[in-house]
Amino acid sequence: MKAQTRRSFIQSTAVLTAGAALASFPANSMPIQNIGLQLYSVRKDMLADAAGTLKKLAVIGYKNLESAGSEKGSYYGLKPKEMKKIASDLGMTVLSGHVHIGTDWQKTVDEAAEAGQTYLICSTMPSNGQTVSNYQHCADIFNKSAEVANKANLVFGYHNHEYEFEQENGKVLYDILLTHTDPAKVKFELDLGWLIVSGQDATTYFNKYPGRFPLWHLKDMDKTAKHSTEFGKGDIDLKALLAQANKAGMKNYFVEQEEYSMAPLAAMQYDLNYLKKL
Repeated sequence: MKAQTRRSFIQSTAVLTAGAALASFPANSMPIQNIGLQLYSVRKDMLADAAGTLKKLAVIGYKNLESAGSEKGSYYGLKPKEMKKIASDLGMTVLSGHVHIGTDWQKTVDEAAEAGQTYLICSTMPSNGQTVSNYQHCADIFNKSAEVANKANLVFGYHNHEYEFEQENGKVLYDILLTHTDPAKVKFELDLGWLIVSGQDATTYFNKYPGRFPLWHLKDMDKTAKHSTEFGKGDIDLKALLAQANKAGMKNYFVEQEEYSMAPLAAMQYDLNYLKKL
């Protein structure tokens, strides 16, 4: 949050059930049955009417959901089990959720388990300071937080913004997180928009850290203005990125859009239609 295939989709490649984790797929096919959505993309709609907005998203065709913190909590005023049931009744799955690592981490973990999530993603740095030593400290926090999450059968991960790609003494701070966390316990949700806007190259990271990025935030961005837009209207080559999904270890991706040229729900329809046409 604020912070592709090479050719056409080959429908016969796989048949995936709604809510299931996506298996690996050939580089020339894109799984569109279980397209996910980061609900921050429709944050105002969710706060106004969570159940009604989920129904609209189901009609549009989204299958996997990722929640985010709001003034009404991580589940937009709903209880975790309510969120799970509403989504399930609509043929959707609450697959992941963005949270902060706070004083009551166990409660956060328990709520994610109640919501039926597979992933629990820290969405901001738990400690301040753009230094190598602080990022090493945060990596230690991630390792410990992952142990608690893993006991509840949750996969712990971290979601980047732009600032993690700053450097100290020639060292990219994001790389400190990757090298000082246990690959078996700590995963990474790669926000491709912020990675590219920061001047980094996604392929370089996929080659250097293969298999470390099971979740993606898929977004298009205007590099000059540094804000997101509807798919195909920005500067990011979504097809080229999706073609590298296997190398990255990507299993699921979530559409995310923070700024719009139309109503948020209309933008979500536009983005999903764009992916289906790739």
